[in-house]
Amino acid sequence: MNIESIIVGPIQVNCFIITCPVSNQSAIVDPGDDAENILKTIRSKSLDLKYILLTHGHFDHIGAVSEVKSATGAEIFMHKADTFLVQGAALQAQAFGLPAPDTFVIDSFIDDGDNISVGEFNASVLTTPGHSPGGVCFKFENDIFAGDTLFYGGIGRTDLPGGDYRQLIASIKNKLFVLPDSMRVFCGHGPSTTIRREKKYNPFIQ
Repeated sequence: MNIESIIVGPIQVNCFIITCPVSNQSAIVDPGDDAENILKTIRSKSLDLKYILLTHGHFDHIGAVSEVKSATGAEIFMHKADTFLVQGAALQAQAFGLPAPDTFVIDSFIDDGDNISVGEFNASVLTTPGHSPGGVCFKFENDIFAGDTLFYGGIGRTDLPGGDYRQLIASIKNKLFVLPDSMRVFCGHGPSTTIRREKKYNPFIQ
């Protein structure tokens, strides 16, 4: 499995393109902005983009979804509980002094335990509410794409609409910290980490 990271937008979201090298099928996680750069990468590698996987509905993680969808036809997957955030993305962006993302419609709602096949690889959906009501993580083999649930030495903020600190801590402890220590965590912002490191050092979860 090949993983490419592109840092997008003024809030520097980590957008990930995950590709099966055998089939060349790909999924993209959180195309938050800079659609032109994302599509340039997809076209330069002749990737067959099948899915747009959204860890949650905050505006900085969905800004390029509409353009990527239009250009590739990829299906958009998200948890239903974050629909209100997608619908209110313009107001979110305005609060940060940023332009509103283009609107789009979710193709399929996902929930805990769902599986998504990308070529020869399989992604499992883990619901991890707290940063947002519909927050999810996507687990591919020994890699997990955690959105804004868990960071290197940090956790997602919970002071935005729908956020819940206790729920977020419970999600991390019950859904992520039960995974193998060796599992790599690709975060929505900042550097990647491992389950082992965050269990040992993360000051929010001791």
